Amino acid sequence: MATLALEEDQLKSLLKSALVEVLEERRDLMRGMVEEAIEDIALARAIEDGETSPIVERAEVFRILGEPD
Repeated sequence: MATLALEEDQLKSLLKSALVEVLEERRDLMRGMVEEAIEDIALARAIEDGETSPIVERAEVFRILGEPD
């Protein structure tokens, strides 16, 4: 049982070291993941807002955008 606990502690230590290494050396990966998470949150909020907002005709949307139908 003591060996298992030691192995778990070693595994935790290795995982922490690997995470620190990724954070320090591959900031681009972390930045990409954070950006993607923020975009997902924003999209989810936009969808929620759209579900409770009034229905607007397609032509009205394009009129507001200044584009032809």
